Amino acid sequence: MDVQEIKQRFGIIGNSPLLNRAIDIARQVAPTDISVLVTGESGSGKEAFSHVLHNLSHRKHGPFIAVNCGAIPEGTVDSELFGHVKGSFTNAVDDRKGYFEVVNGGTIFLDEVAELPLGTQARLLRILETGEYLRVGSSKVQKTDVRIVAATNVDVFEAVQKGKFREDLYYRLNTVPLRIPSLRERKEDIYLLFRKFVSDFSEKYRSPSIQLTEDARQVLEAYPWPGNVRQLRNLAEQIAVLEKNREVDALTLRHYLPVEQSTTLPMIRKDDQQTNDFSERDILYKVLFDMKKDISDLKKLVVEIIQHPESMGHVIQSNAQLVTKLYQDVQPLDNDIVQPAINLQPVTVSPTPQPQYHPINFAEEVEESLSLNDQEADLIKKALKKHKGKRKYAASELGISERTLYRKIKELNL
Repeated sequence: MDVQEIKQRFGIIGNSPLLNRAIDIARQVAPTDISVLVTGESGSGKEAFSHVLHNLSHRKHGPFIAVNCGAIPEGTVDSELFGHVKGSFTNAVDDRKGYFEVVNGGTIFLDEVAELPLGTQARLLRILETGEYLRVGSSKVQKTDVRIVAATNVDVFEAVQKGKFREDLYYRLNTVPLRIPSLRERKEDIYLLFRKFVSDFSEKYRSPSIQLTEDARQVLEAYPWPGNVRQLRNLAEQIAVLEKNREVDALTLRHYLPVEQSTTLPMIRKDDQQTNDFSERDILYKVLFDMKKDISDLKKLVVEIIQHPESMGHVIQSNAQLVTKLYQDVQPLDNDIVQPAINLQPVTVSPTPQPQYHPINFAEEVEESLSLNDQEADLIKKALKKHKGKRKYAASELGISERTLYRKIKELNL
């Protein structure tokens, strides 16, 4: 069965190259038992591809069930998927089969799989690896032969980095990635889909068909469609029911389109708390480095005065900026206290004999590196040592993502 035949059989409308590519991948992988992770924005038609994968496989005569993981309460999701035995929890008055037992020999479509709790993800991984699972409250191992097709509209790799999705489950599900293009990526299909929808609704509600003017068609195709095909279908139904004039122009069409405040340009979103923490950490580092430099300069000044007391005035004059800064930093805040003035003019030293000082050997002070890279490398080494080389925990300790830690380790040659 070629791509065009699949479109006709499953009611998929569009001629976009991205859509055709997705259908071709589904056609090739359907006869196998490989797990498939379907990704795409909400409303782009991911569930339709799960039906393609099931009906073109050798399991097509077996059961098929679609489960919205995000709609199941966290406390009952294990019971829904894997079943439970009588008395395993409150209101468990009888044994119950879970979806994996009911769909044995068929296909289960797990929509919004990234919403599953981490404990449930571990159970799901075991099914993918061995086909075994346990009912809630039971110690008897159950076997199942189910093909899993999962779908999500979130960035699963980013969820892995944040610790919200198991990395091993991600790679196990993502054997064959199948990405469904958004509607704004297939603008050539927007008008075709609209015509199909208004035709269906006009027939359903027994009303005359809707026609778009050329300027209305341009508005339709230029709109970003954040809700994708689902949003376009809802718009077509509204116009078919509410619009009295069956020829819709651009001005009329805009009344049905919500004003979009967001942009479709790609951007990287970061957690606000992490961003604030990082900025404060940078400021703290700078303050500490400046303070360390001032203390080091002060030590050098004191050593020079002790070693050469006869030239104290010249030493103070040459370091006037440092002395003034130190004096301003330590002066009291009470404005009523009169501050003594500091004379930074050269001090005239009388030619009277100076007391003899025994030479003092000061060990040369080795100033620590003030390089941010060196300090950053030192912090990363300490964090890795503290957590015994476990980068995930080290990244959490440092307040950065694990991906950023990998990059820093590579950049600093640690």
